[in-house]
Amino acid sequence: MLEIDGLRKRYGDKTALDGVGLTVRPGEMFGFVGANGAGKTTTMRIVMGVLDADSGEVRLGGRPVTYDDRRTFGYMPEERGLYQKMKVAEQIEYFGRLHGLAPAAARSATAALIERLGLVERSGDAVEALSLGNQQRVQLAVALVHEPAVLILDEPFSGLDPLAVDALAEVLKDRAAAGVPVIFSSHQLDLVERLCDSVGIISAGRMVAYGPVGELREREGRGTLRVVVRDAAPGWADGLPGELTREGDRDVLLCEEGDDQDILRTAIGAGKVEHFGRRQPTLAEIFREAVA
Repeated sequence: MLEIDGLRKRYGDKTALDGVGLTVRPGEMFGFVGANGAGKTTTMRIVMGVLDADSGEVRLGGRPVTYDDRRTFGYMPEERGLYQKMKVAEQIEYFGRLHGLAPAAARSATAALIERLGLVERSGDAVEALSLGNQQRVQLAVALVHEPAVLILDEPFSGLDPLAVDALAEVLKDRAAAGVPVIFSSHQLDLVERLCDSVGIISAGRMVAYGPVGELREREGRGTLRVVVRDAAPGWADGLPGELTREGDRDVLLCEEGDDQDILRTAIGAGKVEHFGRRQPTLAEIFREAVA
């Protein structure tokens, strides 16, 4: 289990982190979201030991994380760190060796990742000749080649097409299923909502929302009640809370409050009820509310 507890970091008069804390359990996919400059990258760099925190602690398995622990981590920085002139397979194998793999093990792991990430036809090409999406795949392979104990990815899906997103997402889900704590930052909130078990929303260096995705959605209230009625008489919703719109031969009533049963009885009396249910807020809506 990776624990980040009370991290604080200042640059002169600017507070970059103000008591940031979160926990990523084994096998959990954690989405770390926030606006540019909110503190996501600073947090990740402290976890990886690239930066020192002014205070706070990073723990792995209940004890302070060490240099040797960090050698077992997989890290994908926002600013990609590939050697542009080096060939794809050579590069992945090279990083495997840097992480302590024997030559044969590094070659085997590289071959498996090249196959899994769809890079077989480009394995002999220099990185500079690849598209952005394929460079992202190589960067992910570099982070995975040594079978990391923790996986930390800063904007791994940035600029990718849907097929590349799906390929990377499947690999991350496999690593989580193997018991690896996975934390990644992203501005693609629909993707975070789809992939992640838990999420943390950071704003101006502080965690403003944190927890399992389902609990966060429930915590924001009952959601919006949506009622769809076909062939209803005009004025049937007069006196009911909410906003009524017309879609073809259907009336659509959206309510944030009011008694559900009273609204349902009125709708049944007005016409054929085709839909009646509450829609929980999306992660994007929770994000906007949290950082407002």
